[in-house]
Amino acid sequence: MEQVVVNKIIPFSSVDGPGNRTAVFLQGCNINCKYCHNPETRGMCVNCGECVDKCPAGALSFTGGKVSYDSTKCVQCDTCIHICRHDSSPRTRVMDAAQVYEEVKKQVPFIRGITVSGGECMLHPQFLTELFALARADGLGTLIDSNGTIDFSDQKELLDVSDGVMLDIKAFSTEEHKKITDFGNEIVLKNAQILSKYGKLYEVRAVIVPTLYDTEQSIIHMAQFLKPLYEQNKFRIKIIAYRPMGVREQYSHYPVPGRDYLEHLAEILREYGFEDLIII
Repeated sequence: MEQVVVNKIIPFSSVDGPGNRTAVFLQGCNINCKYCHNPETRGMCVNCGECVDKCPAGALSFTGGKVSYDSTKCVQCDTCIHICRHDSSPRTRVMDAAQVYEEVKKQVPFIRGITVSGGECMLHPQFLTELFALARADGLGTLIDSNGTIDFSDQKELLDVSDGVMLDIKAFSTEEHKKITDFGNEIVLKNAQILSKYGKLYEVRAVIVPTLYDTEQSIIHMAQFLKPLYEQNKFRIKIIAYRPMGVREQYSHYPVPGRDYLEHLAEILREYGFEDLIII
């Protein structure tokens, strides 16, 4: 089984797909969202040791050139991730699918399924396939939360054991997508078409960040692009308000969109025929 670096496992989540779910967050991401709300999941720990002496609970130590983490001492104050200069965390675990599923099984039968996020979980399709096969055997649903920059066209085995994908469209314009993430969105839009074709596009997500990009034009163009896909296989659209909590300091200055503006964007989508909309 493939081993991956796991940032955290949330036993019960009501915001990562339908019903009550266990959410698994993998470490490492391939893009650089300026508004990333989980920047501590972006990079791998480089074992610099800067966080060790700063830990008020003594949960971190430095031995053999590596940072060690004692979860029994941790008070979840997040000091370590706040001071990390590498967008990482010393509180990660190296696990394979069987080990992760042992954690998931503790919540059965109180969960409807599992959702794997990141970082970017699609950097590890083999791990996802192995984990989802275990979950499916116990009747659990399986969802992928992805930034869409990894091509799904050659992932039939994974899609066969996946209920669907929650796909981010950061901006419809590829230039604005590059401005937001340092990465174009050609593969993202291609993936939307592929996933819709196979009935695996569960949800499209758009984070609304005024002044960072033209949010209204992006929603309009996204609606025009997604409309034929929606008619092919219906899916949900989630409009997410940018909030400065948790973002890196240099990107914390963007204005928070008001509820009226978010409702305005939702109304644009309704005019194009989209019915399943959520604003958060």
